[in-house]
Amino acid sequence: MARLVGKTALVTAAGQGIGRAAALAMAQQGARVIATDINEQTLASLADQGLETRVLNVRDPKAVAAAAADIGAVDVLFNCAGFVANGTILDCDEAEWDASFDLNVKAMYRMNKAFLPAMIAAGGGSIINMASVVSGLIAAPNRFVYGATKAAVIGMTKAIAADFITKGIRCNAICPGTVDTPSLQDRMRATGDYDAARAAFLARQPTGKLASAEDIAGLIVFLASDESAFVTGVAHVIDGGWSNT
Repeated sequence: MARLVGKTALVTAAGQGIGRAAALAMAQQGARVIATDINEQTLASLADQGLETRVLNVRDPKAVAAAAADIGAVDVLFNCAGFVANGTILDCDEAEWDASFDLNVKAMYRMNKAFLPAMIAAGGGSIINMASVVSGLIAAPNRFVYGATKAAVIGMTKAIAADFITKGIRCNAICPGTVDTPSLQDRMRATGDYDAARAAFLARQPTGKLASAEDIAGLIVFLASDESAFVTGVAHVIDGGWSNT
């Protein structure tokens, strides 16, 4: 039996990677899925598969407000948009700090704040925020500002969960490890030595392999469904044992 029949889910950064896998997985489970992304081209194949699509720049407050007004209440909000910046604190100037926090944290704040009122008025829903195991859980070399943003996401998640638990709102964060997505492929190529970069990512995985986007999508479907009705305010680690070694 499909687990999300009758539910409407909105996904940001749905054009590729985890966002795309989650959008498809929720649609397969019977949800009406509104797939959003800043890139119209990456949404085209999702539209071909029957998903509703909408170009949305989550860094634009007016665009977020307009989307919330047009779409109204959703049952599931999956905030997937984000960026992985490389470097230590010495490499991170104020412009990079501001850009990372704007996309990874402030954009999520915008989406949550814009869509919460209608969710509450409709009786509740599930918010799923993209964090990372590299956050307040563990650190990784050369992920200074990224880790800081994802720690903030976990804090935001717990605060929303606590504030709106009596309003029918559940809010959880997912904390993946290394996931084989187009973004990761781009970062490995950008090092100038793809094979060495891939070997380094694999070396830190106790399983000896990287997660697929579909591996993460299974957790998202669970958190979107009524099966997780008693689950809120949790940072869910899904990292193949990386943080446990």
